[in-house]
Amino acid sequence: MIAAKEAGLTIQEVAEMTGLTAHTLRYYEKIGLLESIDRHGNGHRRYDEADLGWIHFLKLLRGTGMPIQQMQQFMELARQGDDSIADRVDLLQEHRQELFTRISELQEHLAHLDHKIAYYQGILTGIPADPCDS
Repeated sequence: MIAAKEAGLTIQEVAEMTGLTAHTLRYYEKIGLLESIDRHGNGHRRYDEADLGWIHFLKLLRGTGMPIQQMQQFMELARQGDDSIADRVDLLQEHRQELFTRISELQEHLAHLDHKIAYYQGILTGIPADPCDS
């Protein structure tokens, strides 16, 4: 929980907590990924718990490779309220399938690398692996 809830967190505090830069946080607000952040009397941004929740979710989506445009689409749907839940689920399920496909491809690439490493290690140790495995 935020210590001084009425004051909120500064952009620097949120940047430190989330690992995002202040520039990225401002950018996310500018392109509509984040709602307009409340401002303190001096005009500085103040983030609350809800903002932090959305920031963490946006980081998760970016970490899974979701394009910014798709993230914007999701956030637009979220702002529409409960009537858009089915559309949000569809969007997330589509992204999940793309992620699953990418993970499968990466697992195949990893298996090929493992075979190649074993082949070269065999040459180094004088016990070559089956050349068909190269």
